[in-house]
Amino acid sequence: MSTPDFTAVETWLRGLQQRLCERFEAIDGQARFGRDEWQRAEGGGGVSRVMADGAVFERGGVGFSLVHGTRLPPSATAHRPELQGRSWRAMGVSVVMHPRNPHAPTSHCNVRLFLAEKPGEEPVWWFGGGFDLTPYYGHDEDCRDWHRAARDACAPAGDHVYPKLKQWCDEYFFLKHRNEPRGIGGIFYDDWSEGGFDAGFALMQRVGDAYGAAYADIVERRKDQAYGERERQWQLLRRGRYVEFNLVWDRGTLFGLQSGGRTESILMSMPPQVRWEYDQHPEPGSPEAALLERYLKPRDWI
Repeated sequence: MSTPDFTAVETWLRGLQQRLCERFEAIDGQARFGRDEWQRAEGGGGVSRVMADGAVFERGGVGFSLVHGTRLPPSATAHRPELQGRSWRAMGVSVVMHPRNPHAPTSHCNVRLFLAEKPGEEPVWWFGGGFDLTPYYGHDEDCRDWHRAARDACAPAGDHVYPKLKQWCDEYFFLKHRNEPRGIGGIFYDDWSEGGFDAGFALMQRVGDAYGAAYADIVERRKDQAYGERERQWQLLRRGRYVEFNLVWDRGTLFGLQSGGRTESILMSMPPQVRWEYDQHPEPGSPEAALLERYLKPRDWI
């Protein structure tokens, strides 16, 4: 098994944050990412980059964090109880972009490395991450391109990896209380050490790079598409589902809050405007109904 090189991962993650900010600023043409460096009292810190009120992006966040602690929080040991009592280190980049145009989807990407340590024992490490797409109006071309990018990022790791990570994503980004997916999926993985450290790091790099390229292409395609108040109100309503998932089901959000993370950075993924309606249902045969009936159904888009 290859030897872990945490410095190399940190260097690459910091570079990924910068490249994504530059790419999205170029698409927007107006807004710029601020820079907010922070320290965590329990250990470590990070850099939060947030864009707001742009011509294309209503809000976007690209955060880097490198944090550590003496005891793993409950969200980290729920699936790995044997790790209780270990100290830990975690580093990663997390991205959420909320475009202004309802035809341009929200996107999320996360790539991370986790290490749990105990004196006298071998360190336990794993990679995690992936990316998923949350459209408000369905477009087959976008869905196909998104999943092709996901498949190609996984391909060097083996033919079995994309189907496995796609299913993992479909199952993870699911609102159980609504009985519906958050979006059209993508790929998701956690506790990943298959092939050794170098292979895991290479997968992280391909996932991060594929996300930026694939999402940029979709936003460029949709950012100038015509829309009105009807589409805007639907977008705000569906954004509510995004908020519900992050606050109720997302393990990353829970880990950040339970481990004493910086609340502003953890919640920078929230959209700036959202609405909820009681027992709302789209008009039968409408584009809004098509989103629920055709696009928010796990399927093979390739």
